[in-house]
Amino acid sequence: MAVVTFVDETTAGSRGDGWSLDLAEERLPLRELIRRRVFQEVAEYHARRPEVFQGLVRPEGAERLLNGYAQRTPRRIDPEKQAALALRAFERNGFLVLVGDRQITSLDEEIDLRLGAEVTFLRLVALVGG
Repeated sequence: MAVVTFVDETTAGSRGDGWSLDLAEERLPLRELIRRRVFQEVAEYHARRPEVFQGLVRPEGAERLLNGYAQRTPRRIDPEKQAALALRAFERNGFLVLVGDRQITSLDEEIDLRLGAEVTFLRLVALVGG
């Protein structure tokens, strides 16, 4: 059994509080770790029904806000579509993934999660005037 802590950061310097997820496996490829994270985010969103979705990537048709994404008309988010969007975003360098101080560069790379790994999702933010 492993407990993974997910933390979101941006290159602009902001850092989220982080949240934990219990996993039965002690090693997973990055692809599966992203998928599980996204499925958990969507499940929590559907259970609580907040006005703003706070997740790794923006759902289709949602508007970006400071603290997440707002849907123009309330609807269910498809976790499969959301996971596919997240995997595509990683492949297009929309965010980097760090485990400890090591960058994971491939979706197929296995991650050791035994020692309470902290997985940082670093969103790349364009610099103004750069």
